[in-house]
Amino acid sequence: MTEMIDAGDQLAASTSDVSLRRTEARSAEIEAAIVADPSRFRIMTGDRPTGALHIGHYFGSLANRVRLQDAGVETIILIADYQVITDRDGTGPIRERAINMVADYLAIGIDPSRSTIYAHSAVPALNQLLLPFLSLVTDAELRRNPTVKADLEATGDRPMSGLLLTYPVHQAADILFCKANLVPVGKDQLPHLEQTRVVARRFDERYGRANPSEPVFPQAEALLSKAPTVLGLDGTKMSKSKGNVIDLGMDADTTAKLIRKAVTDSNRQITYDPINRPEVSNLLMLAALCTDGDPEQIAEEIGHGGGGG
Repeated sequence: MTEMIDAGDQLAASTSDVSLRRTEARSAEIEAAIVADPSRFRIMTGDRPTGALHIGHYFGSLANRVRLQDAGVETIILIADYQVITDRDGTGPIRERAINMVADYLAIGIDPSRSTIYAHSAVPALNQLLLPFLSLVTDAELRRNPTVKADLEATGDRPMSGLLLTYPVHQAADILFCKANLVPVGKDQLPHLEQTRVVARRFDERYGRANPSEPVFPQAEALLSKAPTVLGLDGTKMSKSKGNVIDLGMDADTTAKLIRKAVTDSNRQITYDPINRPEVSNLLMLAALCTDGDPEQIAEEIGHGGGGG
């Protein structure tokens, strides 16, 4: 077996400027390959049922899943119910939330005849992969994972659960179990995908087939999302815990009331300026996303109408 190389440097390299440009270029190549032959790809993606899905989820990832499904790419969607308990004292109504999540998937256009939807708790074999995979990583590597570090900081540095520490390995199991070769991700999720690639390589080195040209698991590639960041109604990151979201299941009247309460500013001349006017610009971006329009054009149409216009 080849010597285990510390994954910390590999994870850091996955987000370097050079690596990021390379990933962006490769994503463009993959998009062209999907048009030419979508049958070459199997994507894996999913969500944790921690609450209702909202428009940030829709514009950030859900709409892209429908696009890829409709393009003919084999699509696998995981309801990551076991990962709800990684850093929480209570789980909430997981079963109800999982069912509602499936209902939202169907409502936005996910077609069960063309896409596969399943939950951690329904497929024990997926979770069993966590055991051999844990033998392939070190404690230090896991603690340097950006998401683990961020989640730990968000809990106020309280003692980390073993499940939170091994969260990146569980995500690797999610991807490798179904042998996906493509994962739609944002730039901040690239370290997770690189961790998955590290696990796949090490598995072959230690437990793999005699023929190295026949790996047990494919090296999944990233398909970078082009979706803009969708802020919440208060101008910060959209999050259920902050109460600044618009749920997909909200009716028109409730949605309108929430938008009217959104943070704007005192300047009645509406302009699209994400740097200096992020709150107003976010509302313009939401309007553009919902109407397939241009935020600058919408700003011009509103003109001096003010934030309530």
